[in-house]
Amino acid sequence: MTIFLIWEPVRLNAICLQILPMHLPPLIEGRLIRRYKRFLAEIALQDGRVIAAHTPNTGRMEGLTRPGSRVWLRDSHNPKRKYRYSWVMVEAKPGVLVGIDTALSNKLVREGIENGVINALQGYETIREEVAYGAERSRIDLLLEQGPGNRCYVEVKNVTLVENHVAFFPDAVTDRGRKHLRELAKRVAAGERGVIFYCVQRQDAHSVRPADHIDPRYGDTLREVISKGVEAIAYRADVSVGEIRLVSELQVLV
Repeated sequence: MTIFLIWEPVRLNAICLQILPMHLPPLIEGRLIRRYKRFLAEIALQDGRVIAAHTPNTGRMEGLTRPGSRVWLRDSHNPKRKYRYSWVMVEAKPGVLVGIDTALSNKLVREGIENGVINALQGYETIREEVAYGAERSRIDLLLEQGPGNRCYVEVKNVTLVENHVAFFPDAVTDRGRKHLRELAKRVAAGERGVIFYCVQRQDAHSVRPADHIDPRYGDTLREVISKGVEAIAYRADVSVGEIRLVSELQVLV
């Protein structure tokens, strides 16, 4: 069954509750030569061409940038774009594909809410994206609403770092991530609901933890806001070249 992804505000109670995957456009395989300048990667395609691809991930991508790794790209088919190709996934180890496109996480979580996979976020009438809010000039990834005053603010984080089946976030120091946690805590203090959602785009994780060994301040802030009522939810995705879907909830260990 093909899914048509419509990311405009919709009434959630009109959605058919099924576990359905996010279908991807045809991807192009290559081999990573190097990642450079943070947002670029040099990749050798199977036809022998070497191209520069946009890297839609601001993190360190620890363990995912080894030269020679198999990677898959999306072709924009837009010759006017400076970088026509975008890096979508990488094989971190044999049989384990990792989705590195952070924008896909928001779509996966929205899809998981709409099709009923994410149990904890059901019961809302509408959903909106990138809504401005907060004292620190933030934009919430997903805003769920059920009548006046009943709002749930969902901040989505893409997680790619896994060690010994534990997924860690962040993979680099993130002041912005701490700001998002503070904003969620303020919404909870105002009587609304705040959720930090960890979307693990790889299948070899059994739980999620804050990466205290990378950014201890983020871990401290996460524990603080959870004590104030912010909810931490994590789901693991199955990732393949043809589709990605959220499949199971993971425990968040703080």
